[in-house]
Amino acid sequence: MNLFVEPYEVLFKVYSEGAHLKIALGDLPSGEHGRTVRISYGVLENDGYLGLCIRTFAEKQPKLPVRIVLKMALYAMLFLNIPRYAAVDDAVALVKSLGKGGAAGFVNAFLRRFDETKVRIPEGIEGLAIRSNFPRFAIEEVKEAYKGRAEQILLAKSHGVSVRFTSDMGAMNALPHEDTPFENVKIFKNFTREEGFFSGNYTFQSVGSVAVCAAVEPCKSLLDACAAPGGKSVLLSERCGQVTACELHPHRVKLIEAYCARMKRQNVTPVQGDASVFNPAWEKKFDGVLCDVPCSGLGTVSENPDLPLRCREENLPELNRLQGAILKNCSRYVREGGALYYATCSILPRENDGVVKSFLGGGGWKTVPITSPLAHDKTECGLQFLPDTAFGAGFYISKLQRL
Repeated sequence: MNLFVEPYEVLFKVYSEGAHLKIALGDLPSGEHGRTVRISYGVLENDGYLGLCIRTFAEKQPKLPVRIVLKMALYAMLFLNIPRYAAVDDAVALVKSLGKGGAAGFVNAFLRRFDETKVRIPEGIEGLAIRSNFPRFAIEEVKEAYKGRAEQILLAKSHGVSVRFTSDMGAMNALPHEDTPFENVKIFKNFTREEGFFSGNYTFQSVGSVAVCAAVEPCKSLLDACAAPGGKSVLLSERCGQVTACELHPHRVKLIEAYCARMKRQNVTPVQGDASVFNPAWEKKFDGVLCDVPCSGLGTVSENPDLPLRCREENLPELNRLQGAILKNCSRYVREGGALYYATCSILPRENDGVVKSFLGGGGWKTVPITSPLAHDKTECGLQFLPDTAFGAGFYISKLQRL
């Protein structure tokens, strides 16, 4: 079987259609899933470097289908130790099957003369962009915010698959894993889903998601304002009397419903609604409100290597506006004496303290000190978790109360 056929189908959707990698991988036949996942993730994780390799040895930029084939072949040779002849043969065969037979000679010649020792990574921000896969604008902001620590943050890798167990780990305790500061939350380099997932014995939940939930005080009634796919709502339902899980898109509300059913949580009420638009029925109704708002996601690049392909600096002002609108609107849902929480999976200050400071400028609210067992930096308004000390992920949370 050709090594590159299935990965090409996935990567073409990501590069040409802007599809999310995890969604593009969703419908693959299970037999070759592992290999396809590895190549797909690997190509995107090393997209900047593989692009540099192509620019170094190609006189002009090949068209997208050929670039994808070259990136897969280069990744297979450089990172999977696939013999050059095997990678060349499969790449040429794939190009022909795609109706690009005219490029077959170019692909063959390119891969046969490729020499990694002649690829030079530049210095400075350009080189860091290639090595980290972060957009240049994000690198500049991270360097400004975190100074000498920036490179460690940008190059930090995910430690693996984070699994939260609701019952004893059983035989899985024998699998190599890394402990986290949170009870029953473990990180595995390799983890194969089995029946225990479907029966609710465990779920896949990031350490960041768990840390955000740990910062939320138990209460009688909680609103999770941007709840899909439901992981936080489910975990918080173990500590809160009743959780209302709000989500904008109906199909994502169904994801929450399915999550709750699988985890056997009956005190979560999924509802469809816009967290930025006032709902009079919710005014001062909840003891706690969590706004885990839409954001750039730049704290999760190591887990979502396709994200930088979609992340544009020009989109951030509108994101900031939406983040502020959600926080301001949802503040109206907090009872007297209740708590409001603002969270993102971003490492950019303008999405974190920046949004909270703007909200506080309107008056009537103050920040409340919080802490976490997970390594973090205290900021002016909350806690910033960073990839180099938080298992490869970056995220933020702030707690607020009325004056």
